[in-house]
Amino acid sequence: MTFSAVLAGISAAFLLTLAQAFWVTPLILQAESYEEAAVSGAPAENPVVGLDAWRLETGWPRLLATAAGNGLLGIGYGLMLTGLYAWRRPKGMAQGLAWGLGGFVAFFAAPGSGLPPELPGDYAAELGARQAWWLATALCTAAGLGLVCLQEHRPLRILGGLLLVLPHLVGAPHPPLSGGLAPETLRTQFRLATLLSNALFWGVLGGVAAAAFRRFCPAD
Repeated sequence: MTFSAVLAGISAAFLLTLAQAFWVTPLILQAESYEEAAVSGAPAENPVVGLDAWRLETGWPRLLATAAGNGLLGIGYGLMLTGLYAWRRPKGMAQGLAWGLGGFVAFFAAPGSGLPPELPGDYAAELGARQAWWLATALCTAAGLGLVCLQEHRPLRILGGLLLVLPHLVGAPHPPLSGGLAPETLRTQFRLATLLSNALFWGVLGGVAAAAFRRFCPAD
């Protein structure tokens, strides 16, 4: 089971790191140029530098640190998924993709709908309040999906539906001002890039973990 989690986690982390390196990180660097310009009072760097700026300014240390963090994250989530597979064995990779989709919704899409991914220089509410809301939303969403999708009793499904909407009824903490130093178009690109990158990560994680679990963990 552990081998399945490690294999899936590393595979998903590798693809996530590539997506971040060639799509997400250049957008972050563009936003950082606006943040630095606001501090220094100088004109913002021309945002067309993109990938070249990433290669020159960050180099391998940042890439390797990102890859290591993604690897640990992937293995951790992979262990969580294979633990669930031990409880409810997947019938194939397609069912693993469905589990991966559930993880994507619980740990990215649902929290991100209230607290979208932020660029450097974005206005934000107090960190502790954001962390508490993110954690509560992830837990409520995971529990709600489990009750809605895996339970047959109507009261439990209703409870699951309530858990899904509860954090959004409470509302995420937001600053008095919205936006940030970077242009709104850059913020939109960043949110799309992180959305698709994380969807890829969770899809690969769920599918590969399911296939590896069926291959290396016989049904006893």
